[in-house]
Amino acid sequence: MRPTLFNARRSLVRDWFLLVTALALIGQWILISAAGHEGLGVAAKTVLPGLAIFGAATLLSWGAELAQIEIAQSLALAGLALVAVLPEYAVDMYLAWKAAKDPAYTAYAAANMTGSNRLLIGMGWSAVLLAFWLRTRTPSIQLKPEQRLELVTLFVATCYAFLIPLKGTLSIIDTLVFFALFVLYIRAASRGHIEEPGLAGPPERLALLPRNWRRAVTVLLFLLPAYAIFISAEPFANGLLENARQLGIEEFILIQWLAPLASESPEFIVAIIFALRNNPTAGLGTLVSSKVNQWTLLIGMLPLVFSISGGHLQPMMLDGRQCEEIFLTAAQSILALVILANLSFGLGEALLLLSLFLLQFIFPTPAVRMLLGIGYLAIALVYLTQSSFRRSVVQLFQFNRHKP
Repeated sequence: MRPTLFNARRSLVRDWFLLVTALALIGQWILISAAGHEGLGVAAKTVLPGLAIFGAATLLSWGAELAQIEIAQSLALAGLALVAVLPEYAVDMYLAWKAAKDPAYTAYAAANMTGSNRLLIGMGWSAVLLAFWLRTRTPSIQLKPEQRLELVTLFVATCYAFLIPLKGTLSIIDTLVFFALFVLYIRAASRGHIEEPGLAGPPERLALLPRNWRRAVTVLLFLLPAYAIFISAEPFANGLLENARQLGIEEFILIQWLAPLASESPEFIVAIIFALRNNPTAGLGTLVSSKVNQWTLLIGMLPLVFSISGGHLQPMMLDGRQCEEIFLTAAQSILALVILANLSFGLGEALLLLSLFLLQFIFPTPAVRMLLGIGYLAIALVYLTQSSFRRSVVQLFQFNRHKP
């Protein structure tokens, strides 16, 4: 009994320490912002709000896990995915708002959006399976049939996304299309059944609170981080740009990769924890839902915020680099969809997505980006030469959401 009691106490201390640490990360920037941060150096103006965004994303993910107790499992996963990427939304919305007044920010908004989407598939999906394989030596993850909803939504959004590089703009029409897809997705997800979630860590402790207290804490875990994100997005984005200029790093690159990595790392951690708790389906499902959210709501928000900031409806004009990035992101999505169409994600496929993702850093040139995008499509076609994968793609559209 003593080792068990000791482990229980150690787990309790660890969980409350994590909760206090996350609160401290957002609290420090709330206090600094209230006192004024004009005297801070460029590095501090980047790191401190970045830590606040990290802490806020962590608290949001815990709040969304708690919310799973109250709502349908499918909707809970969609909600978890949505709130976990709110920090990413905040940074990108700030960049889109600035783009209406300074066209240079259009490139940064596109960079942040494409980087966050490619990170989810290239690193996030692969990391979940690799974590699960390292723990159990199981070389694959099986998705549930009801998760075809996410894949179908992602397929339609991706097919439409290929039109954006062709027309060279992001317009309010794109907003309407992507918003409609997101609404249909959430509406379908809300029809699922309620299922008791397997909580661990701080959410497990908070779930033991009386129902009214638990609900109050859940609301606070949304509101407090949301405020922290609101006051952190601008200084974090500006700090990244200033640091890039001082270090001689291309600003596009830093906005595309460092900002999404900082804001999405808690989401990756949540998904990996699911995998390490022998629930890789929920871990991968969370990141698939996040991809749907970012590939519909996030991209749709950009021209809307851009138009509101500019005071009238106007499209965001995309240059060649931004069109290449969107094409590459859409091509990666198509390959990932074909791979997941049979509701199975294998170790070899995870390594394939990870390797292709890393190639863009080894050869960061426009020619390689285009070749890599074509390569994603070519590999997807190779998969589709197999009748089993062709059937799986067709079956994505042949499911009844009401079936258990």
